[in-house]
Amino acid sequence: MNFIYFNDTGRMVSIHPATFSHGCTGSREPIQHLEERLFELPEGTFPWVKMWDYGEAGLGILVSPMREGE
Repeated sequence: MNFIYFNDTGRMVSIHPATFSHGCTGSREPIQHLEERLFELPEGTFPWVKMWDYGEAGLGILVSPMREGE
């Protein structure tokens, strides 16, 4: 499954390292304003997404693959 995140926040969004240790693949570079980012998730999963606001340091996002019923 693919998940595309579009950054319309007006701020840079960093990607939490657990995104990749949880099984997603994609670029680890921060997502710039008005940039799309493709996350590839393992087959049979859907994305669970959490965002943090670090104030002046920008935003952070975690994309974690979930299976039905988890």
